[in-house]
Amino acid sequence: MTEMVFGAAPVRAGDPILPRWWRTVDRWALACVLGLFAIGLLLGLAASVPLAEKNNLPRFYYVSRQAFFGGVALMVMIVISMLNPRQVRRIGVLGFVAAFLAVLALPMIGTDFGKGAVRWLSFAGVSVQPSEFLKPGFVAIAAWFMASAQEVGGPPGRLYSFFLTVVIVLMLAFQPDFGQATLVLFAWGVMYFVAGAPMTVLLIVAGLAGLGGMFAYGASEHFARRIDGFLTAEVDPRTQLGYATNAIQEGGFFGVGVGEGTVKWSLPDAHTDFIIAVAAEEYGLIMVLAIIALYGVIVSRSLLRLMKERDPFTRIAGTGLACAFGVQALVNMGVAVRLLPAKGMTLPFVSYGGSSVIASGIAMGMLLALTRSRPQGGITDILRHR
Repeated sequence: MTEMVFGAAPVRAGDPILPRWWRTVDRWALACVLGLFAIGLLLGLAASVPLAEKNNLPRFYYVSRQAFFGGVALMVMIVISMLNPRQVRRIGVLGFVAAFLAVLALPMIGTDFGKGAVRWLSFAGVSVQPSEFLKPGFVAIAAWFMASAQEVGGPPGRLYSFFLTVVIVLMLAFQPDFGQATLVLFAWGVMYFVAGAPMTVLLIVAGLAGLGGMFAYGASEHFARRIDGFLTAEVDPRTQLGYATNAIQEGGFFGVGVGEGTVKWSLPDAHTDFIIAVAAEEYGLIMVLAIIALYGVIVSRSLLRLMKERDPFTRIAGTGLACAFGVQALVNMGVAVRLLPAKGMTLPFVSYGGSSVIASGIAMGMLLALTRSRPQGGITDILRHR
């Protein structure tokens, strides 16, 4: 009867793991992830060639690297999606500890690659951005704290999660990496709301975040420059935002044609932060809407499945992962059309970057694992028996 109501696939005793995984995983969300990755490779063929030529590298150097990292990310995603919620929590906590220690080490052994923010660890020509891996681990451990607070005699998990969030946000802000700090704070706020937090607390935190932004504006020239560039009435056509805005306007509805775009030769981050501008110029509004639709399907289907989930950790962690994934995509595209100030945030599975795509694979694998169909009743069934 439960399967008829909630659509959960029955689990047969001794059933092999692959058939069981295929029956229970959200295949629509999985297909959308593969679609985003394919679009990322397609756009990378255009956007990364100018950078490769500038650095005297083979024309498709960055595309081949993206294909390799993407392949690793997809394998990691599928393996993690086969786990149960308890296993997801364990690897999330372990991953968080490793990423947290790596972020702590950044001021001592990190590098900025000339971008003004110490965000990377570089060893033997391989660079890693620990904050990318910190996000899925943070969601797991914060959800664990919040879920434990709902148990009878449980610890003050919400308070623990708040203190942990403050520590992480401050660590990221001092890099400075205000984009990732904002995303972590947003994910915590969403999970705190799902966990039953009063709106008063969330409004107070939002006010404190606003005060923190005002302080950062006065204390950080890097932050102030980006805010000023966003608020100015006129866009300098020689800036990244100017190039991106012009490219989106030139693309129109159907685009200027495959390989005919020019913004990729002007934007240094055309293959990463401003990949959506390349998509809009060469493929037009049609491609942009397709990308938005893919993200929308992943987030909406995940949230709909989580609404039926009765396990507090699964519900809280899944909501945090889904919302963080969607908001990161929203911020990246919002920056390109000048709805938001520049954040230096990648477009998940589409932008170039080893750390970004592998971390996205980990986060999506956790989300797919948490949203798999399981024979269970609804939350109302538990309340009815109490």
